[in-house]
Amino acid sequence: MSTGNMNLTLKVWRQKNNNTKGALVDYKLSGISPDMSFLEMFDVLNEDLINKGEEPVVFDHDCREGICGMCSMFINGRPHGPKDLVTTCQLHMRSFNDGDTIVVEPWRAAAFPVVKDLTVDRSAFDRVIAAGGFISVNTGNAQDANNLPIPKMQADAAFEAAACIGCGACVATCKNASAMLFVSAKISQLALLPQGQPERYRRVQSMVAQMDAEGFGNCTNTGACEAECPKGISLENIARMNRDFATSKFISEETV
Repeated sequence: MSTGNMNLTLKVWRQKNNNTKGALVDYKLSGISPDMSFLEMFDVLNEDLINKGEEPVVFDHDCREGICGMCSMFINGRPHGPKDLVTTCQLHMRSFNDGDTIVVEPWRAAAFPVVKDLTVDRSAFDRVIAAGGFISVNTGNAQDANNLPIPKMQADAAFEAAACIGCGACVATCKNASAMLFVSAKISQLALLPQGQPERYRRVQSMVAQMDAEGFGNCTNTGACEAECPKGISLENIARMNRDFATSKFISEETV
């Protein structure tokens, strides 16, 4: 890995598990290349810690291409760091200056308990999806694309909602730890398409109920979630979910 001339002070949250008290620990790093990604910089830190016989910092990562949604660091008070529309793994050290102090914390939410250090348990998202984020029909062989014509505006909106990677930045940045941007995106990507219509109102009731059961807060329309989302998921999805949820209350239980 290439080296550079950046000297940094890291203040990293260290916590053994969710039942123990955590604290910020200072680390000094030198020779960091501005071309490194933020996670590569953490790889260097962990290599140094291992060489010193110390325990490395635990953090989530997988694809390192901004697709999987695994990386989840709260960097200098912002989820995924100072750049807009990027994930932690896409953030490069040239976004910082030589001599900077960088504070790195995990997502903060009751529904995301700390597993260790910077890793949190986001399985609450999985349970929300399992509650209704699917289409339970036997589709058989895939149809030709032209068999189900969909207006371009609807197709584009569904595609934009489906861009959500489930990283949890919306929850981490929200003062209420609300998951409504995530849930509404997963609802919208199906509600906007013909295939999602048969279970549309049952889906929104089930997923909202599970979201509440997981302990996420409510939305108060501050817009921080959209501003910090690395995929730019729109607040319009929350409005659509609220409309569908209200509509579902006027439909009989047999229909829902």
